[in-house]
Amino acid sequence: MNAFIINHLLWFKAFHVIFMVAWFAGIFYLPRLFVNHAETTSREVAEHLKGMERRLLYFITPFAILTVLLGLVLIYAYGYSWFVSAKWLHIKLTLVILLLSYHGYCFKLVKTFQQDKNTRSGKFYRIFNEIPVLALFAVIILVYVKPS
Repeated sequence: MNAFIINHLLWFKAFHVIFMVAWFAGIFYLPRLFVNHAETTSREVAEHLKGMERRLLYFITPFAILTVLLGLVLIYAYGYSWFVSAKWLHIKLTLVILLLSYHGYCFKLVKTFQQDKNTRSGKFYRIFNEIPVLALFAVIILVYVKPS
């Protein structure tokens, strides 16, 4: 195992969590912008929301990438045998892959709104907004409780 990583493991963990929190702050807020965008009848408001959606998505994307990269560093630091035996981590990684897919789908939604082609209601985006909330609850429970 790399001595540098081991000596700085707590720093890697701290920044993993910091970047995750920053990512989730944005991934919670972006669908709320979609709700407002889907429900507005004002062209001026819609144009303003287009800019906010695009800027927010591009702002939080590096946080998602850094969260994943630091998570991989942590897995590497703990080693292969730990990875194989940590069944909770496999579930967490599945949820992270789903969250990354969700994040990627947000790019499609931003483009749809940019082109004024949205056909979904505010209610759809309210439900869509709950997906990362539920995923976060599950990830936190998995990380801290580590159910077997």
